[in-house]
Amino acid sequence: MISLQKPIRKAVFPVAGLGTRFLPATKAMPKEMLPVVDRPVIQHVVDEARAAGIEHFIFVTGRNKGVIEDHFDSQFELERTLAERGKKNELDLLSRDLPDPGQTSFTRQQAPLGLGHAVWCAREIVGNEPFALLLPDMLHHGDPPCLAEMMTSYAEHGGNHVAVSPVPEDQTHLYGIVGVEDSRAKVSAITSMVEKPPRGTAPSNLHISGRYILQPEIFGLLERQERGAGGEIQLTDAMIKLGEELGQPFFAVRFDGEIYDCGSKIGFLLANVAYALARDDLGPSLKSELKRLL
Repeated sequence: MISLQKPIRKAVFPVAGLGTRFLPATKAMPKEMLPVVDRPVIQHVVDEARAAGIEHFIFVTGRNKGVIEDHFDSQFELERTLAERGKKNELDLLSRDLPDPGQTSFTRQQAPLGLGHAVWCAREIVGNEPFALLLPDMLHHGDPPCLAEMMTSYAEHGGNHVAVSPVPEDQTHLYGIVGVEDSRAKVSAITSMVEKPPRGTAPSNLHISGRYILQPEIFGLLERQERGAGGEIQLTDAMIKLGEELGQPFFAVRFDGEIYDCGSKIGFLLANVAYALARDDLGPSLKSELKRLL
């Protein structure tokens, strides 16, 4: 049996989705590359992982996602042009964001079989060690960053961790929901998990918000997992088995910042406004312009 206190070195980013809600913008551009201010959505999420100490970034891609791989690679012609024009600040920015050689891996999800299947596709790269999972659509905006808080909790408790955030009671049927021992605590043991519970049956109003720390036994469960809701392999179903059948503990880490669902148009627009307002170089001018428009 593996130790539940192995360090978290790797993070998985499922980026194979089609982004149909943003057509025609995503016809040729992956939704993960849409900019929130001046950084792609996926870059914001990788920044969060890097700030938490992640060393290896694993992207589960699909067709027409090659630009994501290009984004996390050197661009010789661009860098040479910037150097020739004396654009030192821009060069420094690109250098700061560039992962070190060997820090990124890319694997392909050939068919859209759900989040659980996307995670399973990363099994050979993750190997027999715990890992973080970050859903790129969900931007967690706050200080300290969400995954960093989860890493702190993991160091104390071990096991599996899930980031959660409250939603209105009349919206719990739209999300994966957890029941916990203490709904007011920052970190609490999870007592139940259910994917999109029928109205009035949710064990709490804490929804799973797209950040996870999982033990590698999840891969074996996903390999045998039958298709669930929507004909897809559901990650939540495998997590339930990880707790119930294998007896591994799960903890909910409550995130107190703002969460923006960049898979929706309103969430994406709100993220752009919030991230811009938080910047000293843009916030004051944007606030003035928003007041004028409103």
